[in-house]
Amino acid sequence: MRHQHNSAIPIVLLSVLMGFSVACSKHSNDETITKDIQSKVSADPETKDSQVNVTAKDGKVTLTGNVSSPAAQQKLEQIAREEPGAAGVDDQTAVQPGAQAMQAAQAAPVAPAPVEAPKPEPIVVPAGTVLTVITGQALGSKTSTTGQAFIATLAQPVGAGGRAALPKGATVSGTVVTAKAKGKIKGEGHLDLMLTSISVRGHTYPIKTNLLSSTEKGKGKRTAATTGGGAAGGALIGGLAGGGKGAGIGALVGAGAGLVGGAFTGNKQIELPAESALSFTLTSSLTLPPRGE
Repeated sequence: MRHQHNSAIPIVLLSVLMGFSVACSKHSNDETITKDIQSKVSADPETKDSQVNVTAKDGKVTLTGNVSSPAAQQKLEQIAREEPGAAGVDDQTAVQPGAQAMQAAQAAPVAPAPVEAPKPEPIVVPAGTVLTVITGQALGSKTSTTGQAFIATLAQPVGAGGRAALPKGATVSGTVVTAKAKGKIKGEGHLDLMLTSISVRGHTYPIKTNLLSSTEKGKGKRTAATTGGGAAGGALIGGLAGGGKGAGIGALVGAGAGLVGGAFTGNKQIELPAESALSFTLTSSLTLPPRGE
């Protein structure tokens, strides 16, 4: 009996040692599974950005945490199932809210920034440009008054830099700088005119021109001069022999700048009938906005 009792002791010890060895083996295997899966998750392009915790117990793998997309979640579960020694996978991960939309937005092609068309340059009518206008009313050294405004229209279109600038028919405003009637016995008759503004496409722009000056002296001497624009800078042309606008423009084309083709009354007063053609020269440039503005 004593012999049988003594022989049972080694058997019990062996069983305990074997159980302890198996427990240690299982613990070591779980650690290996956990480390391998975590390493593979960190290296895979689809799952490396996921915040996942991996645990293993008796070969059963549990996954918790957040993943960036459903595709990453599926890949994570695949890595865990393919791990040698894994007895099963409990996937408790969740797709992070908004991550999928953000990922799609980042993957979407970025539209190129719109290219702004170059802004059109303003139109500049340079100084020295001649403006030929047709008066809307009669003007005269006796009938007009100093400071009186008058209206005219542009007789010919004006271009600048290869672009249309001032259209024919544009409204032009001017002023009578001097109007002085000639005396019956002595004294000179004066009529000085200049332009002050022009209206284009609903906008009015101030302008500066030379002074057109006409003088009627005693003994039938008639002279005309242009100031501020040079001797050849403009012409004062009246309606010849009642010819009105047509005759005025014809005289302007045929006559040299600075000459007079005027109609005078019997007592030698300076008189310009309505629709007389007058030619002025810009003494300062005129800047207009591009067409369409």
